[in-house]
Amino acid sequence: QVQLVESGGGPVQAGGSLRLSCVVSGFSEKQYCMGWIRVAPGSNQEGVASIDSDGRTSYADSVVGRFTISKDNVTNTLFLEMTSLTPEDIGKYYCAADFRRFPPPRIEPGGSCQQGYLHWGQGTQVTVSS
Repeated sequence: QVQLVESGGGPVQAGGSLRLSCVVSGFSEKQYCMGWIRVAPGSNQEGVASIDSDGRTSYADSVVGRFTISKDNVTNTLFLEMTSLTPEDIGKYYCAADFRRFPPPRIEPGGSCQQGYLHWGQGTQVTVSS
């Protein structure tokens, strides 16, 4: 059973940084697409960043140059380094993954995966004070 467990959220002042982590377990597929999605108060979910098994990455326009997604393939941990945070970054951040084989999971422009996500974590809250 695939499990995703996020950590690293919390309060931060505007201009500050946070690093989110997501430990992914219970999978054996070589090909995947994983990403971070946020839900701001009163808003729809927004893809923030994604990465696929070929190491390609994609970002939402609003976070380009500020956020970096990466994955440690030894510990199967997905990271999101967030810098220069603003109140617009407030929200609950979810880690998600897609392991479907056909077609192979790939990133798409704008910080998401082409086929969306089948597996989700419980989310971690990020709060930015001005």
